[in-house]
Amino acid sequence: MLIKSHSNGIDSPFASEITPREIFEARRTFIKQMAVGSIAGTALFEMANRAAFAQSPNAQKLAAKPNPAYVVMDKQTPYTDATTYNNFYEFGTDKSDPAQYAGSLKPRPWTIAIEGEVKKPMTLDLDALLKLAPLEERIYRLRCVEGWSMVIPWVGYSLSALLKKVEPTGNAKYVEFVSLADKKQMPGVNSPVLEWPYVEGLRIDEANHPLAMLALGMYGEVLPNQNGAPVRIVLPWKYGFKSAKSIVKIRFTKEQPRTAWNVSAPQEYGFYSNVNPNVDHPRWSQATERRIGEDGLFTRKRKTLMFNGYPEVAPLYAGMDLKKFY
Repeated sequence: MLIKSHSNGIDSPFASEITPREIFEARRTFIKQMAVGSIAGTALFEMANRAAFAQSPNAQKLAAKPNPAYVVMDKQTPYTDATTYNNFYEFGTDKSDPAQYAGSLKPRPWTIAIEGEVKKPMTLDLDALLKLAPLEERIYRLRCVEGWSMVIPWVGYSLSALLKKVEPTGNAKYVEFVSLADKKQMPGVNSPVLEWPYVEGLRIDEANHPLAMLALGMYGEVLPNQNGAPVRIVLPWKYGFKSAKSIVKIRFTKEQPRTAWNVSAPQEYGFYSNVNPNVDHPRWSQATERRIGEDGLFTRKRKTLMFNGYPEVAPLYAGMDLKKFY
């Protein structure tokens, strides 16, 4: 089993494993004792809050061979930060909501249906996905459209391995990714903040680029629920919302998919959403960013790199006006 089974027959962590009792009780004591009125007190409060909701260290390990071709030398984001500061609107809109509420997600059993313009449509379970290609560890930068970034060691393999298996037809111009939208498991789906299910998409050549990754883990373990368990994509040259989480369907299409954020606010979120410091979001600059877990409150923000520092994807957009196709 990828995720360990419990005596209750459910292959998902108990609430006590997401927030261990000793951490919860220590947090309560800590909160009572500290003064939160100052900036330092507020920062400590945030640290305690994150530690309390960090994923249990008892997650299943994933053996993966590091791929030196996909390693950035930036300092890695601490595990606690990467698992407690997330965007995953299916569990709420606050950055701490996914870690707090994602314990209800059941990552096993799980299947992904692959359909549309392919010669070999199929449905794959997690075991099949784990065996589809050798697992690699890749250390990628991930840049959020809101102006923050992380550096995370992902476990998985190139998305192109999946495309090769299902053999897209000549009509396949795009790939659509559909996330789970279960109101019982995902409380945020009850909110009209987005059109559900969450949908993202790529051009077929983008999906075939070696950097595009099908991720099944991070930090040498299976994906925590709040980070998109049990399977997601990772696109390090695009803003983070393009990397669809908890995927249940992959559809190959002739037409460009209607993606969640592009439908919700097309003037703010384009289909491509490549990291571009020269194209601002309508409400803020994209020229700089704050590195979570490394850049403090008073640290000068770092400059954002074109394509998030992955220039090898530039040929995909040769001749395109990237201010128009944002």
